[in-house]
Amino acid sequence: GKTLTAANLALTLSESYERRVLLIDGDLRHPTVHAVFGASNARGLSDSLAGSGSLPLIEVTSRLWLLAAGSSGGDPMKTLTSDRMRMLIDDARAEFDWVLVDTPPIGLLPDAGLVASMADGTLFVVLAGRTPYDLIQRAAEAVGADRILGVVLNGMAEHEVPAGYYGDYYGAQNG
Repeated sequence: GKTLTAANLALTLSESYERRVLLIDGDLRHPTVHAVFGASNARGLSDSLAGSGSLPLIEVTSRLWLLAAGSSGGDPMKTLTSDRMRMLIDDARAEFDWVLVDTPPIGLLPDAGLVASMADGTLFVVLAGRTPYDLIQRAAEAVGADRILGVVLNGMAEHEVPAGYYGDYYGAQNG
């Protein structure tokens, strides 16, 4: 859910709001952003941070670019917390209106929390009925409540929506 959410947000910002967007696959252990867009993962973030030439950006649309995770190997923690990573994000901020980084799940590995410290904000993606509350709470404490932009609840079946929700919501608009 987190990768599709990041991809959909990137597409919405770039197409509906006509902003220049860079989507970075920061999940170096299990990269998947490239697959969503049918792109290659042969070169990417890990290669760039290792000093292998310029950023291999993939142009998805005229306003959306992708930086795949790249070749595996090395220490993801060391790679993602390097000065080069911080410089890459700072340089990307100057070039793009929005820089989105898809990270590993924040509760499972420290990678996401460390990348979050470099970001302007964090968007949590929570799987309904599956993500334990204490895990969400620990993740929020690790990131800091003031840095959380919002929460996306996904995976909720229509039959799980409380009875009357849609009618109450839309009825309130008319009253």
